[in-house]
Amino acid sequence: MRVLEKLEPQKVFKYFEEMSMIPRGSGNEKEISDYLVKFAKDRNLEVVQDSALNVIITKPASKGYENVPGVILQGHMDMVCEKNKDTQHDFEKDPLKLRIDGDYVYATDTTLGADNGIAVAYALAILDDDSIEHPMLQVLVTTDEETGMGGAMNLDPTVIKGKYLLNLDSEEEGKFLVSCAGGLRTKVNLGINFTDAARKLVKIDLKGLQGGHSGMEIIKQRGNSNKLIGRILNEIDNAVDFNLVSLNGGSKNNAIPREAEAIIAVEEAAINQVKEIVSKAETEFKNELKGIDDNLIVEVVDLEENSTKVMDKDTTKKAIALLTLIPDGVDTMSMDIKDLVQSSTNIGIVKTKENDIEFDSATRSSVGSLKFAIVDRITKLAELVGAEISTSGDYPEWQYDKDSKLRILCEKVHKELTGKDAEIVALHAGLECGLFKEKLHDVDMISFGPNLYDVHTPNEHMSISSVQNVWKLLLEILKNIKA
Repeated sequence: MRVLEKLEPQKVFKYFEEMSMIPRGSGNEKEISDYLVKFAKDRNLEVVQDSALNVIITKPASKGYENVPGVILQGHMDMVCEKNKDTQHDFEKDPLKLRIDGDYVYATDTTLGADNGIAVAYALAILDDDSIEHPMLQVLVTTDEETGMGGAMNLDPTVIKGKYLLNLDSEEEGKFLVSCAGGLRTKVNLGINFTDAARKLVKIDLKGLQGGHSGMEIIKQRGNSNKLIGRILNEIDNAVDFNLVSLNGGSKNNAIPREAEAIIAVEEAAINQVKEIVSKAETEFKNELKGIDDNLIVEVVDLEENSTKVMDKDTTKKAIALLTLIPDGVDTMSMDIKDLVQSSTNIGIVKTKENDIEFDSATRSSVGSLKFAIVDRITKLAELVGAEISTSGDYPEWQYDKDSKLRILCEKVHKELTGKDAEIVALHAGLECGLFKEKLHDVDMISFGPNLYDVHTPNEHMSISSVQNVWKLLLEILKNIKA
């Protein structure tokens, strides 16, 4: 028996659960892409699977809609794979363990993948039901959205035929998204110079933060484990002679990091002073993050072994400088849209490799020039410490269209269906709509979806009742598109 078998709409939850059995982290989408192709072929629907593993499924218009412009239903097949350190789960092969808790669907101790599996489930349920009224449909399911929008970037626009695009990658019911931020990923690689030092090793372990989506939750001022451990190391460096051995934190550049650890080499006589500094920092952080990240824990663990090969003082100081000075959090707020973050950066991953330390950040802005201005600051900082910098995953913003016919229609349908006015909002996160607007030019777009919570974290969950409400809204929008 399926976990979600009794939930309505049955087909939506059926396909969501089927996809949850298939590993589909970014970069591991071949199996889920082939699943979508098979779905289409089993129903004699036209299907294209391109070199990026994007899947485009076309279904003819239902009776009476033959002369109506086509509609694109769009979502992405990949998901963010996050778990806590003590969770035994292999995202490369293990199915998600779904469970229902009241009105919510969770995956046990891992991300749920409702971002954006629910969009794909909606689309498959529509394709599998010939009683639904709709114009010609193209279901566009992209790959690699979560780590750089590679699927959308590599999409051949000539295969897309619709005039209207419904992006289903939003997370708040009752809100229509009409604009989004563009983004750019930066990697700063600091080369390591090693030295020998006969010192004791201790590990500073910082954990218990909430984390969250580095666009959606950046305004909430949640703690960033990489920045916090950088502050601790800076305080230790001001008082104690030590060498870095390793520095690691976070696992996704588009998720606010929840955990970080640093192993340092220090004289045994100074260990108690290190512990005092860390204890003081923990108290200060808890005060700063009161009501935001109340479960923060910072521990110092004595390691059995002594140090031999460590980073020299120059490398140690430069690593601390980068952690301290790389921009993080909200940079500017919009003056046009209330409470909208205009520009931000998230230093999401710090990783010690064999010969260098990598600092991986995601910068976002709804104004392209501000995005590049932040990256210029990171570049100058990298140059000052002699580090290498590279950029990737540049994607454009989606600017508001005041003349959108689709937005006006969606507002009307929402009002008639719910009796309430929908909220028109802009989003400080990357949506593929920016790339589609750049590629498809005159396509009229809007984005909406059901209530999702704590996406990109192991506490991700999805409202069952909201999935039902948005399903009804989606069908009514399709039914009412007539020109």
